[in-house]
Amino acid sequence: MESFTQAGAPDRRGELARPRLFRGRRSASGSARPPRKATDRDFRLFWWANAADALGTQASGVVLPLLLLSLGHSPQTAGLVAGLSVGSGLLLGPLAAVPADRGARKTIMFWSALVAALAMGSVALALFLGRLTLAHLLAAVAVERFCTACHDAASRGTVVLLCPPDGQPRAVARLAAADQGALVVGPVLGGAAYQLLRALPFLADALSYAFAALCVRAMRTDLKASAAHSGDGLLREAAAGLRLVRGHPLLRLVLVWIALVNGVAVTLYYCTLFALERSDSGALPIGLVLAVTGAAGLAGSLAAPRAAVRLGAARVLVAATWLLVPLTAALALADGPWSYGILLGALSLLIPLPAIVLQSRALLATRPELQARAGAVLATVSGTAAALAPALAGLLTDGAAAAAPALGCAALLTLLALHTTRRAGLVGAAA
Repeated sequence: MESFTQAGAPDRRGELARPRLFRGRRSASGSARPPRKATDRDFRLFWWANAADALGTQASGVVLPLLLLSLGHSPQTAGLVAGLSVGSGLLLGPLAAVPADRGARKTIMFWSALVAALAMGSVALALFLGRLTLAHLLAAVAVERFCTACHDAASRGTVVLLCPPDGQPRAVARLAAADQGALVVGPVLGGAAYQLLRALPFLADALSYAFAALCVRAMRTDLKASAAHSGDGLLREAAAGLRLVRGHPLLRLVLVWIALVNGVAVTLYYCTLFALERSDSGALPIGLVLAVTGAAGLAGSLAAPRAAVRLGAARVLVAATWLLVPLTAALALADGPWSYGILLGALSLLIPLPAIVLQSRALLATRPELQARAGAVLATVSGTAAALAPALAGLLTDGAAAAAPALGCAALLTLLALHTTRRAGLVGAAA
């Protein structure tokens, strides 16, 4: 999906530019930018591709552990498969970004979606025939995650090639809203489909990848912001994104903010699940809490561009970051589904506001031929923080007082708010 984070937040501003703004403008590769009508059509196709992909992934991902357990495998095996899924994407993303920046963005997106469709389709077929083995499932998950890493890396920077600068915040917010909607709807559809037939969620995932491939193939824009071959080799070219982020003050701010907030958000999420499970709240209240947080995240993603225009990007960034602190600290006093739902919902409403502001500015600050590699660096760091968070939540829940996780996260967010306040001028300068 078009996002610097694996979670898929995006970036942009108010109304899309009028068609005359495209006349005479040139793309990064030097060719005339396509007419506005054509790029609007292609962005809609790009949005549908990402929305379908996200919905299918959520539908199958939520039942993957259930499938492993139903096949007689242990929770440790389920965790191993989940770890493989996350880790392979984090490792492969920066490498897949190099050919994308060289000009193969559209080709990579198409073929990675098509191969992922075949991988998930093979799981659905094997389940239908009653012949799914652990080796088959592991291979299919590895292929699917490899393809997803390639697709995500290639898709970064597509918004820059399809939308004018003043339309990018709105475009990224629409993509983020699709991701949040998938978080709400996907698990429900996946769970219901799994109850009907175990193969259905994986068939739906395969069809979503196939649909995404068709959408990409139907796009007419070239999507090339070709980078010259430096001759340094794949690893050194992949490191160009790291060098850019390390040397750019705004991108460093984006990296620190998104990585820390992602880690805190996932830690709080798992601590909430553990707390509700210990209190024997039941599956329904836990599901309602998750639904509330997903719906709030969707609302925050939709509101972010307008809030940035009305209040100013720097003001939104600073105010929202500071507001995260008391809401996080208040979780230390939460004692039931209602209080957890309200507080996590408020956090989920606020987080997209600064996230989308930061990512839209990151797009403006990154040359088109480095978009995929810079985005891969941000996604890898933030994804690593999110991947480590569940283990941290487990340690804090088992070995500390009940209030410790929330208070510790609030302390980290206080430091982040101080840092963000000092650096907020970078956001205004990048506008």
